[in-house]
Amino acid sequence: MIGPLAWAWLQFALLALLIGVGGYRLTREADAIAEALGLSRTWVGVALVATVTSLPELATGITAVTVAQAPNVAVGNALGACVLNLAFLAVVDLLVRGNPLYRQASQSHILAGAFGAMMFGLVGVAILLGHAAQRAGGPPAWLQAVMPGIGASTPLLLALYVVAVRAVFLHERDTQSGGAARVADRARARVDDRARARVAGHVLRFAIAALVVLLAGMRLPFVATEIAQTMGWSRSFVGTVFVSAVTTLPEMAVTVSAVRIGALDMAIGNLLGSNLFNVAILAVDDLFHPGASLLAEVSVAHATTAGFAVAMTGLAVVGLYYRPQGRLLRAVGWVSIGLVALYALNVAAVALYAG
Repeated sequence: MIGPLAWAWLQFALLALLIGVGGYRLTREADAIAEALGLSRTWVGVALVATVTSLPELATGITAVTVAQAPNVAVGNALGACVLNLAFLAVVDLLVRGNPLYRQASQSHILAGAFGAMMFGLVGVAILLGHAAQRAGGPPAWLQAVMPGIGASTPLLLALYVVAVRAVFLHERDTQSGGAARVADRARARVDDRARARVAGHVLRFAIAALVVLLAGMRLPFVATEIAQTMGWSRSFVGTVFVSAVTTLPEMAVTVSAVRIGALDMAIGNLLGSNLFNVAILAVDDLFHPGASLLAEVSVAHATTAGFAVAMTGLAVVGLYYRPQGRLLRAVGWVSIGLVALYALNVAAVALYAG
């Protein structure tokens, strides 16, 4: 007879397998769509693939602030997934062959990273100001009248996300020149003349794979929470470390699959684009959160995670701009080692100080 905890772990393994298979198919179809339509792999990773793989975080966050009434799980899940995505760049660096990751990747990712750092900083400031306002008796009356029930950061985060995705698209379009632009034009012509049915097939298979990843990813957090509660961990720690690791499995599966088929820019774009979407999820969670501002009610420990996310994003941007050559033991670069070290420090800080 299988016990409840063993059954939960068995469900976890089966759902993870579904996400792995679906993520691989998702990446192959996204790459085919990008090639057929002449789209940049960077933008496809940031906007299309990242949005799909982050849907489990969206579903988990809305469920946490409404049904479960666990805002710390929602915020910890979104921010924890972001720092885990950044740490996962070290795995990508380990998997790529030849030059280090940061010498092969497009510098267009710097733009997505810069927007991500801005959004993380805004979240950290919103958490700290929200707690300061509570100690002072609440936010100003005029602010409550203008935006009742939501934080001032919510519309800013949503606007920044839209601007970021559009900026990456325009940058990729403007950087296409000469041969690249002609290849894109020929690809669009092929779509117009002969390949509509083929593109439609890729889109249909992409949608099916996305549905598999979404459904499995939505179920995983409940299984993970059941396991974590048995361990007696705090909700902030569970959200930041455990649930985020579970809901980030789609990003991991898709990223590894993209590296294996040689779509490195799609892999990096997926991770950085997922971070943009995950922060925007916090704004959506705030819209569903009953009562006052979501970020004003959660543990201050989440501001620490936001700060580490800023530092890790900055380090990744340095690597993308500086393009270091050396690798430790011919395996990973120093930027990747720094990302893993910062992630470990964040986990330790949340474990020690989260309530």
